[in-house]
Amino acid sequence: MQRSLVLAGVSTLVMATYGLTAASKPQSVRTRQSTTATVQDQRECPVTAPNGLTPPGERRSPSHHGNGALWTQLWPNGTVVFRPGGPGFVLTDGSLQMKFPWWRGVPGSLRIDGRRVDAPAPPLRAHIPSGYSGSFQATGLVFPTPGCWEVTGRVGEASLTFVVVVVKIGEGPVQNGLPQVAAQLRMHPAAPRDL
Repeated sequence: MQRSLVLAGVSTLVMATYGLTAASKPQSVRTRQSTTATVQDQRECPVTAPNGLTPPGERRSPSHHGNGALWTQLWPNGTVVFRPGGPGFVLTDGSLQMKFPWWRGVPGSLRIDGRRVDAPAPPLRAHIPSGYSGSFQATGLVFPTPGCWEVTGRVGEASLTFVVVVVKIGEGPVQNGLPQVAAQLRMHPAAPRDL
């Protein structure tokens, strides 16, 4: 219940920031050209509105997005939000990792790549664990910086592309799943003591 209230609060904050209503379908949100995009200071990003196409065997959801060969689930208003206490991780190099589900309607291994479209940045990285034999595939997308990102998943000749805006609020969620102090010690270990 508390998590639902927190998610509703983030969604309300994002919607209020962009002047959206629950019935509106966003065509763009804003990001800055720098690597520190925030909810308040952003430039146009042509985010993908989910088409509601649901993978076979899954419960219908307006956040599903697919084309009959590949599907994923998009974040509300096309905005992947990294905030203190929220989902995702800030990695030790400052990159932002978030889980994304994928479903395959064609046989083969999933490959994912991506690029930031509003400013120069290193390419997106993806963690695609093995061991998923059915159509479902869990993944972790690693965005090197906040900003406007185009992501493409591929299986054989099939592909699915979407655009999201990545926003980091404050310090973001915990780093590598560790409390902030432990994460900082891991990034900057103390110098050895003289005995």
